[in-house]
Amino acid sequence: MTGGSAYLSRWRTRYGLSMPSGYVGILTFDLHMPDGSSLKGKRRHLLHTKAQLERRFGASVAEVDLHDLWQRSRLTMAVVRREHSAARQALDEAERYLSAQDYELVACTRTVMCPEDEL
Repeated sequence: MTGGSAYLSRWRTRYGLSMPSGYVGILTFDLHMPDGSSLKGKRRHLLHTKAQLERRFGASVAEVDLHDLWQRSRLTMAVVRREHSAARQALDEAERYLSAQDYELVACTRTVMCPEDEL
């Protein structure tokens, strides 16, 4: 355990808390924009997509790969929820939202973890 995790564990033991402090849902997805004709157009689509995910799901979103390709992009979004099921539900809804857009959702991976879990 790291120093922060050990402190948190002692704090929970001291105050009799046994439930996790929350869950982080992480969704990494690849988008294909077949109508994209430039990096400028790609950026416009990505800004809109990121803003919608942030507004609808309270997510943090970042473009993490494929920066130099004008028709492809890889983004990662993270949400924090109190319960595991709520984090999973937010990821499900985000994936449904992404699937319904003009671009193609090519690949999608998800993880729900508790911050106390070892990485």
